[in-house]
Amino acid sequence: MNQLSFKLPEIDRFATRKAVEEALEKYQMFLFTVPEEKIPSVTQQFSLVPPSNTNVNHSETEEAAIHNIDQERIRQQHIKKIQKAVNRLSYFERSIIIKRYMSDDAFDYEVYNEIGMSERKYYRVKSRAFYKLAFMLKIEVYKEKTVTSQ
Repeated sequence: MNQLSFKLPEIDRFATRKAVEEALEKYQMFLFTVPEEKIPSVTQQFSLVPPSNTNVNHSETEEAAIHNIDQERIRQQHIKKIQKAVNRLSYFERSIIIKRYMSDDAFDYEVYNEIGMSERKYYRVKSRAFYKLAFMLKIEVYKEKTVTSQ
């Protein structure tokens, strides 16, 4: 009898780590930046060409307001998504991610000394936390399957 088998796709470790770091950096930027103000122009414009009826009822001011609201919604969704994912990590994984990426800028050696963890164990736990975050945030990157012809 033939046994059913399947191969799981291989994860690209470097690209996945980079994707998680970018998501955490984006989180930090969203927390610390003031929303971009898109200032509409309010001056009158005159034209010799009569306006066309395109059923578009948005003025430039309304477009600016809609843009600002959409950007704030996207910002809040990303922040919530990162916080939920980090809260699902184990105690040490969560402390590493919070101390290293979500609070003041700290270096790895400062974090593992503060936690009281060996350097080797710190990097193993951090790596495991990155993989968990990648899967929770659905940003893991897989290696491209190369087709060989014979």
